[in-house]
Amino acid sequence: MNVKFKFILGAILFSELLSAQRQMEYLKRGIVAIPSDSGVFVSWRLLGIEAQDIHFDLYRTENNSTRKLNEKPLSNETNFLDKTADKTKNYTYFVKSNTQDKSVDIDSANYVANQKPYFSIPLKTPQGYTPNDASVADLDGDGKYEIILHQTGRSKDNSQKGETDPPIIQAYKLDGKLLWEINLGKNIREGAHYTQFLVYDLDQDGKAEIVMKTADGSRDGKGKYIGDPTKNYVNENGMILSGPEFMTVFDGETGAEIHTVNYEVPRFAGSLNPTDEQMTETWGDAKGNRIDRFLGAVAYLDGKTPSVIMSRGYYTRTAIAAWDYKDKKLSLRWLFDTESSEENKKYRGQGNHNLSIADVDNDGKDEIVFGAMTVNDDGKVLNSTGFGHGDALHVGDLDPSNPGLEIFDIQERFDDAGAHFRDGKTGKVLWKLPSTVYSESSKFQGPGRGLSLNIDPRYDGSESWAAGAGLKGVYNTKGKKISNKNPPANMGIYWDGDFLSEILDGTNVSKWDWKKEKSNLIFDAKNFQCESNNGTKKNQALVADLFGDWREEVMYRTADNQELRIFSTTIPTKHRLYTLMHNPQYRLSIIWQNVGYNQPPHTDYYLDESIKEMPKPNVVTIK
Repeated sequence: MNVKFKFILGAILFSELLSAQRQMEYLKRGIVAIPSDSGVFVSWRLLGIEAQDIHFDLYRTENNSTRKLNEKPLSNETNFLDKTADKTKNYTYFVKSNTQDKSVDIDSANYVANQKPYFSIPLKTPQGYTPNDASVADLDGDGKYEIILHQTGRSKDNSQKGETDPPIIQAYKLDGKLLWEINLGKNIREGAHYTQFLVYDLDQDGKAEIVMKTADGSRDGKGKYIGDPTKNYVNENGMILSGPEFMTVFDGETGAEIHTVNYEVPRFAGSLNPTDEQMTETWGDAKGNRIDRFLGAVAYLDGKTPSVIMSRGYYTRTAIAAWDYKDKKLSLRWLFDTESSEENKKYRGQGNHNLSIADVDNDGKDEIVFGAMTVNDDGKVLNSTGFGHGDALHVGDLDPSNPGLEIFDIQERFDDAGAHFRDGKTGKVLWKLPSTVYSESSKFQGPGRGLSLNIDPRYDGSESWAAGAGLKGVYNTKGKKISNKNPPANMGIYWDGDFLSEILDGTNVSKWDWKKEKSNLIFDAKNFQCESNNGTKKNQALVADLFGDWREEVMYRTADNQELRIFSTTIPTKHRLYTLMHNPQYRLSIIWQNVGYNQPPHTDYYLDESIKEMPKPNVVTIK
């Protein structure tokens, strides 16, 4: 056992001793069967509650006749390439484990003759709308994910004038059945920084809820209005800077309103119609650019139960509210506000267009990584670099030689910290890269993108890079430049079966060739009439470990906006991991992936080919 592995395994075990078991969502086996060039590729989940020495047998049924496909027990993998399958026939596949744990329902996958190499979800897209960000959760308690989809019409950035269409949120079964539709109404503006939808089982009853900012005229999935639907607070510039603001919990199965509270914090305390002077004094402008920047997440602040995180502002004033949900009611757990004290004012302007949730101090309770600042589980600031606002953020065990978690962050301000790499617990900056090139088109700002993934096997840990402001090259965990070329700086995905990450950019999945310093395309969803979202941001609807083995799926809309297509790898792998959705940090990452500028999920453990034993999640699931 090498020294690095001893260190990683010891850190995992120590962390598990500190942490209470978290209740995570109950999932079925998630077995899928997909056509490949060589037959039918079958894969399934290893659940976080299962023993590390579990093994499986795979069975195929055809015309009421069942046969076992594997000669020896499958103990090193959770996938199988059925080379004997006739792809023009219908089959049913299922697996049995040697334990046959009664807490895990037997699941099966149907392969249909001449099946497409993707999963199709037909949509009921409203006229003039486009499918945008998506999330997943088990809404009805059947152990399978449903899809929650944000449909967008006319959309505006906060800096742009003009009216928008009401944001629409829909829920679908994987077979395309529409469960419900929530229309947030004319008093919620449509745009990347306005509507953050959070989907998770908040009361741990086996069925997920959805939480969103609402207003007068928001309509739930049963057709019931919240507040007064006759009110219209849209001003002559298309902004919404007056009127009541709410936060609502909706039933995930029906879309019905469960509980609504006033949004914390309001635009201006004591007035639903603040003056321009009042908004400028409090937020820095009266145009809605700084005041209406919202973020959201879910965090286990006590280490055992989930809480809702909702925030407002990050350029100047920042307010972060933590809410508990119990007995169908929301209650405020704590409120962090940079204006609440002189001490807190020094933390103004530290937030990003995104956030992350992680246990950076290894006490078993989550922190909110809010750009350059990290807020502890008790609502007090744990640390801050003071570097200010940025557009990209990555948190994980990026450097296995440094204890705990690390953070790679980029900064909009043009200075000597265009990008930096810091210790999660202490906030100590381990290295940084200066912005060097002014660009008028980029408003003389720092880099606009950055990414941190393990893409080069020559170096331990993740490699990091940024795009913009003259930042060039790929850097290892110690800040050493290891390539002069820049891979795309967008998203990552586990796809081809090794423990290196692939790069996801728009509809492309590519592999970084560290020898030739270039990205090699291995999959393109455009070949299947799919499109990415949000213009140059080239976002997917969702990237997550949705089903099958531990590799990730990617979801896109079709070019005609009438369908979602989910793609899953068909490349066999001998590596076996627990489903990533039972890693607490990864699962919470999927909740916030739709928030602001989309970022990829990260686990709280490090992966490379030297890892000999799977990190076992310290979780419990209840049906």
